[in-house]
Amino acid sequence: MKRRNLIGYSAVAATTAVTLPALVGQTQTPQIRWKMATSWPKSLDTLFGGAQTVCDRVAALTNGKFTITPYQAGEIVGGLEVLDVVQQGTVQCGHTPSYYYKGKNSALVFCTGVPFGFTAQQQNAWLYHGGGLEAVQKVYAQFNVINFPAGNTGAQMGGWFRREINTVADLNGLKMRIPGLGGDVMSRLGVNVQVLPGGEVYLALERGTIDAAEWAGPYDDDQLGLYKAAKYYYYPGWWEPGPSLDLLINLDAWNDLPKEYQEIVQTAAYEANINMLAQYDALNPKALASLISQGVELRAFSPEIMQAAQKAAFKIYEENSRQNEDFQEVYQQWQKFREKVYNWNKVNELSFAQFAFRS
Repeated sequence: MKRRNLIGYSAVAATTAVTLPALVGQTQTPQIRWKMATSWPKSLDTLFGGAQTVCDRVAALTNGKFTITPYQAGEIVGGLEVLDVVQQGTVQCGHTPSYYYKGKNSALVFCTGVPFGFTAQQQNAWLYHGGGLEAVQKVYAQFNVINFPAGNTGAQMGGWFRREINTVADLNGLKMRIPGLGGDVMSRLGVNVQVLPGGEVYLALERGTIDAAEWAGPYDDDQLGLYKAAKYYYYPGWWEPGPSLDLLINLDAWNDLPKEYQEIVQTAAYEANINMLAQYDALNPKALASLISQGVELRAFSPEIMQAAQKAAFKIYEENSRQNEDFQEVYQQWQKFREKVYNWNKVNELSFAQFAFRS
């Protein structure tokens, strides 16, 4: 055999050895189409955008072989019913805050966040490196669902009020839209709590069906037009200092995915989680300035209200722990991490903020 031919055959063999596994991998990778129910109207482009980020990244990383189509609240199911359709397998996945489903298991509130709990940075530390995600996934497994953090708004505002609220007595009889354990705390303080999806909040506030409402922060609240229905804008949102949003996936659908697709989904959720927080921190300052320029009156919750709320919150945690073993297990783990991270952040974060933020 001539040397030239030998070299040619060797080159072909080497190329085949390199490309064949890739070609085999491509032919064996399945074409998958999923649907995603969400709790958001498309008009809330940051929240619905978190769901869209997951879908876009999954499609990009699989060259379009695995696609997920997101649907806004009401297209498949109402915004408060996402867990139901994911659990049933009506859709394969959903994007939602888990505290909407505390009536199914109170421990699910920790997936989102609880009053006087973690900032966004602390929440991520707990979930990713403090055992939090494993703890809450154990609860979700009871619903044949697995969850991954896929968004965070950062510390929220305290909501919109049609009249000033200065004392705990001022809260008595107030009708307010507020979900999760924050709603439970407000109920203890005399508030008549309502739970409404985002698309219904403005009309309820504008028509006087409710007297107050919290949603997220300046950017989203401006999008919903809440400032047109109430002029007093309170802070801070002590019930949501760093709330996570979850990607919920039917466990059977998850287990049917190839391992590489599972890794891609987790990567996409991680991107959505980090990106949403950065987006809110970039958008909220301008939105808040715009709201104030339109006559919105910014108010801080009084120390009396804050102290009463914190006392009620931890009393509720203890009560729930006695009533629900799942809640107790997650709460005890959460509480230990909270003590450690609070002590650390008093040294690094708080000391810096107390000086720099006042400049």
